[in-house]
This record gives sequence, structure tokens and C-alpha cells, in this order.
Amino acid sequence: MVNEAQLEDIVKKVLLKLQPETGNNGNSKILSGVFEDMNEAINASKKAQAVMQKLSMDCREKIISNIRKKTIENAEIMAKMGVEETGMGNVGHKILKHQLLAEKTPGTEDITTTAWSGDRGLTLIEMGPFGVIGAITPCTNPSETILCNSIGMIAGGNTVVFNPHPAAIRVSNFAVNLINEASVEVGGPANVAVSVTKPTMATSDIMLKHKDIPLIVATGGPGVVTTVLSSGKRGIGAGAGNPPVLVDETADIEKAAMDIVNGCTFDNNLPCIAEKEIVAVNQIVDELKYHLLENDCYEISKEEQDKLTAVVLKDNKLNRKCVGKDACTLLSMIGINAPDNIRCIIFEGEKEHPLIAEELMMPILGIVRAKDIDDAIEKAVWLEHGNRHSAHMHSKNIDNITRFGKAIDTAIFVKNAPSYAALGFGGEGFCTFTIASRTGEGLTSAHTFTKQRRCVMSDSLCIR
Repeated sequence: MVNEAQLEDIVKKVLLKLQPETGNNGNSKILSGVFEDMNEAINASKKAQAVMQKLSMDCREKIISNIRKKTIENAEIMAKMGVEETGMGNVGHKILKHQLLAEKTPGTEDITTTAWSGDRGLTLIEMGPFGVIGAITPCTNPSETILCNSIGMIAGGNTVVFNPHPAAIRVSNFAVNLINEASVEVGGPANVAVSVTKPTMATSDIMLKHKDIPLIVATGGPGVVTTVLSSGKRGIGAGAGNPPVLVDETADIEKAAMDIVNGCTFDNNLPCIAEKEIVAVNQIVDELKYHLLENDCYEISKEEQDKLTAVVLKDNKLNRKCVGKDACTLLSMIGINAPDNIRCIIFEGEKEHPLIAEELMMPILGIVRAKDIDDAIEKAVWLEHGNRHSAHMHSKNIDNITRFGKAIDTAIFVKNAPSYAALGFGGEGFCTFTIASRTGEGLTSAHTFTKQRRCVMSDSLCIR
């Protein structure tokens, strides 16, 4: 493990390497898979996919295994790069996210075959590649999304063209380069993942309209998902969420408080699944608040709420400079010098309060009181805004859990654990950073990026 000074030096050298160098012919020397022109990137991806489709599953798995290995080796560097470039998140937590995706993102084992054998022969359902997939990725989980998507897409026999968020170009393209190095090192093709040096709306538009890209995968806000779904192509959309966490009177309140704070503050609340607000039945609110404060929360007054609202929602729009910042930084913006141990900001308010109703992606938790479980479910469903993304609950009452799960109808529903348990971190299941709540695929994996093909042999190959 390198120390902080050594890591700083490594990151500076990596960032310097990522700066395009101009050669004698005026062309830029850039990273593997990173092009100046989007059309060139797509053409390179198409050629690579022609090779990829012919590779055996064992060969695909060798590429994926090497991506996993390189991700773990470079997790600390990418975490540091991501925080430095975007100004968001927590280095330690981003290291954990890279390790998690490397270990728990499904590979070729997710590509399965269904078979029917009978008197009339043999029929197979095979999972085949779409070909070249276009992917739009966010600045909140930039390298994590690129690496996770690439593992699943390559497992399905695809190659992928990325249009990264402009605020995370360097770390995104570092990940693209890593993926191609991993492929070439084990005998696979280059350009299994490609990107551009300067991703823009124009490069995104080229990707969306290109005839050689049949599938678009968008991970980001509601605007980008709407654009993708309006492209006329097959789209997988991982959009916004405002996940409520409901706490009823049967919950283990002490544990609930600890889990909620751990989930809400993970990577400074950047994960789209993270707890964004609390809805609690009236009789346990005071006890819950006590334990929240015991878990390094800071309760703000009404006057401080108003100040924080003015900063966070500047001119009624989300202040991007606040997204992914830690609690102490946010409090300092309104003149509060909080102790270094403070991890989360809490306050009580009505569900319509702007710091509660809006998805903030910051460690701010508004607490909404409810008369009873019926009122709590109604308020939590309203706060989720029909995104059908994620919701969480702390309760020992199976009937209450069942009722809330049916009412909220989200792709993710975590009970009695921090939100990140949904991604296999302290819970069962695989990891993903593209949760397609809007288009219905849910937690995406390799099989999501394939299309079904039926192969029929009539009156033959049944030997029963």
C-alpha cells in the first residue's frame, strides 16, 4: 500500500500522461481506445466487435479476468483521480467501489442457454451480442460505470463506445485505456472499449444516430435518459431516483440509525441508490434522532435550513458545486464550523421541503414525521416521485415490509441494512452501476446486453 505522498505523485504522473501530446505530424498521441473523432471511434469499435464475436467464451472470460485484476491494481489511483477531477466523493469509498465491481460484476457465467428436447427435435435459446453498444456515463461514478459496463458488455460478445461526462474525461479515459490493455495482454483485440478526447453533446448526438450502434445505454440524470429513449433505438435508461428510507415502530432503532448514516454518507451520497430522506412514524422519531446524532450527524435549525437551501438549491436549481461534498464542507458554506467527525446533516421538515423533495446527492437527510405506517407509506411513495428506482425500510413487521414493497414498486428495495447492500456490499447479489429503473431492466448485467436467438432442429438430435 502506497502512502499519501506517493499516491499524490503517482496521480500527478498519470494525469500528465493523460494530456494529449502533439507529435511531429501534428496528430495527438492518445490512450488506447481514445479517439479525437467519434466516427473513428465507432469504426474502430465495429472492427473490434467482428473479432470479439468470433472469440470463444473462454477468451472473453480471460479478458474480463484481466480487467478485474487491473481494476483492483489501479483502484486507489482511479479513486484519487475521480475525486480530484470531479471534486466529488470520498477516495476511500471509491476504492471500495472499484474493488466491489471487480469482484462482483457478473461475467460470462451470466450468459446462459435454454434448451427444449422432445419428439420433434431440439430447440435452443442462445444469448447473442447486439454488436457495438453506445454508452453515456456519469461524473458521479465515472470509472466505476465504465468498467462495470464493459465487463458485462464484453461477456455478451459486444464492444462499447463511451461518451463520458465532460466533468470526468480523464478518469473515464484512463479506465477505457485499462480495458484495452487488459484485452490485448491476453490476446484479445484492441478497441473493445472506445471513447473520445473531448466528449460533448455533439459527439453524443453522433453516437445516438450512428447506423452501426443498435443499443444505447444511458446512466445519468432524467435529461440524458429522455434523450436516449427518444433516439428511435433500443435504449436502456438508468435515471434519477430520490430513495426514501422508511422506519416504523418495530425497527431496531439503534441499528437503523447506524445503517442509514452509513448508507447515506457512502461516497458522500453520490450513489443513486443511497438514502436521500427519512420517513419515520411519529412515536420513534425522537429516539431515531438521538441515535442519528450518536452516529455523527449534525442537526440544523430552521434558520440554518433556509441558509443551506439557498446554497444547495441556488436560484431554485441544484448547485453542482455542492454535489458529492462531505457534510463539514456543506456546513462551512453556511458559516458552521462543525467537528471533523460530522458525517451527515439532519433536520425535521415536511415532505415538500426542497431539501427533502429534491434529489441532492449530498449527505443531507430530512426527517418526515408520519402518523402511522399508512401515512408513512403514502409520504414515502410521494417522495420517490414515481422513479421506481430504490427504496429502503427498517422494520421487523413482515406485513408492513410487504405493503411498502408493493406500494413503492422500485427496482431496489433494501430491508434492515444500509442502501449499498443492494449492490452486494454487505448483502447478497451482484454489483452494477447501471440500474435501469425507467426502462425496466433493473440491475443490469451481462445478459441485459444480449438479445435472444432461437435455434431449432426439427425431428433430430433428440436421443431419449
